[in-house]
Amino acid sequence: MGVNISFLGGADTVTGSKYLVRHGNESLLVDCGLFQGYKQLRLRNWTPLPVLPNAVGAVLLTHAHLDHSGYLPLLVKEGFAGPVLASAGTRDLCTILLPDSGHLQEEDAGFANRHGFSKHTPALPLYTRQDALDCLPHIRAVPLHQAFSPLPGWRATFSSAGHILGACSILLEVAGRRILFSGDLGRPDDSLMLPPDRPPMADTVLIESTYGDRSHPADTLLAELGPALKRLAARGGVAVVPVFAVGRAQALLHAIHQLKSSGEVPHALPVFLDSPMAVHTTHLFEHHPGEHRLNASEVRALTHSATMVSSVDESKALAARHGPMVILSASGMATGGRVLHHLEQHAGKERNMVILTGYQAPGTRGATLASGASSVRIHGRDVAVQAEVVTLQSASAHADGGQLMDWLKSMPAAPAQVYVVHGERAASDTLRARIEHTLGWRALVPEHGSTWPA
Repeated sequence: MGVNISFLGGADTVTGSKYLVRHGNESLLVDCGLFQGYKQLRLRNWTPLPVLPNAVGAVLLTHAHLDHSGYLPLLVKEGFAGPVLASAGTRDLCTILLPDSGHLQEEDAGFANRHGFSKHTPALPLYTRQDALDCLPHIRAVPLHQAFSPLPGWRATFSSAGHILGACSILLEVAGRRILFSGDLGRPDDSLMLPPDRPPMADTVLIESTYGDRSHPADTLLAELGPALKRLAARGGVAVVPVFAVGRAQALLHAIHQLKSSGEVPHALPVFLDSPMAVHTTHLFEHHPGEHRLNASEVRALTHSATMVSSVDESKALAARHGPMVILSASGMATGGRVLHHLEQHAGKERNMVILTGYQAPGTRGATLASGASSVRIHGRDVAVQAEVVTLQSASAHADGGQLMDWLKSMPAAPAQVYVVHGERAASDTLRARIEHTLGWRALVPEHGSTWPA
């Protein structure tokens, strides 16, 4: 009996990664992510999976970002009882991200109910903070580079993918087939994370394609960010910087510390990190010293490079401050969280600045801001955008098209099949064509909901 893969997310889009691998009567999920961005994508979070949660034997996580892990609380709530296997870094990050995700969903539903802008009465969260806490005991850490058995007769091995703390590629072996899931691959020249491990031999490869149709610019993050912050400081403005709490926030803090140390940015420019999740994640770098490039003194500098804002009262007090200052706050695509309140307050003034720090998925507020729109919809109303919008091209933690190709080329032998996933259609198809034309390998962009042989 053959092995097949159902693409329940992360196909035709960069969100909602879920790959259901079946052999006989057994199945497991690789990644269990939330859909984000366009409303029609977010609505998929409310559609039952085409498999009963209690029929899934195990979940393997490539990393902790919510588009790869954020559906776990709902899966457990609806009956999944098996193990969730992940690296230690991913486990530690999930204990931060998942309860925060449930809390934000409760907050957003409550805000919608209080202000009456939801079409549902009452608006309900997809899951609660308690649901997220209930799923955490299922997550078990397994070491990198050591084979383990997620189900009887199945083997899996994690290797480093760079990208963020704990991020992994996964080699899954079942019924004589070797299936390699790239996960989100980091850049070999990332300022924080070590480069991805070389991929092992595999029959089938699932390769991410977030930046499959582009190349990163030659400019460094420091070269892009420095002039922007100098302009901001000179005019006494407030920079609102939507950041992903995991990875991007720490990269920006490290860059700002370097710019201040070199004198390019005034040392007195106040910097605030307004995200409890990002604050906790920043301190995790101390506990995973082998997984990133920073030495002990650089990690200490990272944790002291900004005023860490955790409580709601501290966040409200921050809103009363005047510039110049820099506020880093989640989420990175401005889809929710405290950053929305800062955008509401500061986006309407010309001396201020909004700094976008990476890929903005279509349908998100970040994409609206990046497009040059004169207003953005926040909490049910249109907020004018008069602030300077700066989009950093060099801050991405994803490998670009050339780096993805280099990773594939370093495989010991050609796979029989490549599935190009986790990208918008243009990015995925560009990478597919490049794989076929340059390497001569079979490559396919699977549609959402489709099932293909492994």
